[in-house]
Amino acid sequence: MIQAVKSVFPRPVARMALLASGLLLAGACMPTSGTAPDAPTRAATITGPALPPMKSFATPHPSPPQQANADIARDFLDLSFMLESGRALPRLTRFEGPIRIGVTGAAPAHLHADLERLLTRLRREAGIDIAIAGPNEAPNLTIAAVSGQRIRQFLPQAACFVVPGISRLSEYRGRRNNPETDWARLPERRKVAVFLPEDAAPQEMRDCLHEELAQALGPLNDLYRQPDSVFNDDNVHTVLTGFDMLILRVYYAPELRSGMSRAQVARRLPGLLARLNPVGQGRAPRMLPPAPRTWIDTIQTALGPGTGASERRRAAHRAMAIARAEGWADHRAGFSHYVLGRLLQAVDSDAAYGHFITADRIFAQSPDTALHRAQVASHLAAYALARGNAAQALTHIRPALETAARGENAMLLSTLMMLRAEALELSDRPAAARSVRVDSLGWARYGLGAEWAVRAKLREISALNPINRSGG
Repeated sequence: MIQAVKSVFPRPVARMALLASGLLLAGACMPTSGTAPDAPTRAATITGPALPPMKSFATPHPSPPQQANADIARDFLDLSFMLESGRALPRLTRFEGPIRIGVTGAAPAHLHADLERLLTRLRREAGIDIAIAGPNEAPNLTIAAVSGQRIRQFLPQAACFVVPGISRLSEYRGRRNNPETDWARLPERRKVAVFLPEDAAPQEMRDCLHEELAQALGPLNDLYRQPDSVFNDDNVHTVLTGFDMLILRVYYAPELRSGMSRAQVARRLPGLLARLNPVGQGRAPRMLPPAPRTWIDTIQTALGPGTGASERRRAAHRAMAIARAEGWADHRAGFSHYVLGRLLQAVDSDAAYGHFITADRIFAQSPDTALHRAQVASHLAAYALARGNAAQALTHIRPALETAARGENAMLLSTLMMLRAEALELSDRPAAARSVRVDSLGWARYGLGAEWAVRAKLREISALNPINRSGG
């Protein structure tokens, strides 16, 4: 949810369109540039004339937050009283009273289904009075499905964004200097609009929905030091986590109200967290230092569109140097290695592999970074597969499959399944390979959307298999 072009549009909160639409979602797991994407493959022939129906996640599996309440209180204050730009917010703002949702535009059926699932979770896990507006109710929070091109006209680097004080995108330019569209000048939240790309893949729409609706309701900032949250610009977690739901439950607790200062909220938080998260009382705080602005800026340059590949690699190297200078051993160090490895794949495969191995070792140290580790596993499995080591590929894939499913990441899940199918093929288990590959396609349709994108991913991963590269 990186704030884009703040100097021109200072008031929306936006989710940045990541490099290649999937930098952190195994968007390109080819470890070398020498494989032939057009080689004959089994994957291109087994799918038949039509892909199977799209799959979707039915039951959420949020893990409870593992942090100490002292850490959560600090994170709550930094999330709630600061914008992503670093600009301080003078007061807490939220909706005071029932929140009623209106949906406008050409919203596809899967968006309505994902929205209903999210609203159910917000009512149950965060205790928020939120629902679709009835026939006689005026919505105070609008979910507007518009084209991605329209969104980019306002925020060229954004995939989606949220703005207070309006309900239609056409209202934004004329009102962007008004107090009601400035988060810092709001007395409370009375009208907010979330703009989602109607032409994006289903998972991208859902990810935007979770991130932007969470910020429409609650905190407007993101923290790289928080490993288990959508309130983090690394975009590893794409659906609201147990930590996020606790943050929103605190945000709408009766002890707080719109207009309270940071100091007033800080005085209420210890008792509030003791009531809502008693297990966090006995945990020792970590108090991770904040990420310096220089590291955040270089990471955003490395991840974001609008710069060339060489400049992104230079930015990733700078971020890695900053992480080392900071002496980090937490998930931000692992993330720095991961980003650098991802960007080095096309020019230095061996160096990229080394960074993935280091990232995996760092992420393995904490249960909070299981999903980070699953991302890395897709790359390590690709390397093993390309080198003909099916057993090693399967070792990387097995635990990552469950993690990806629990994290409701269909793009990652389908990629891991396709890799598993090729590893099974390489192990001379064609029937098992076919079953896994076909099963992956329904998840790929949710994660990638268009049929051409699904088939392209199949070809890309199948081309890693030495059997296919040799024409065997």
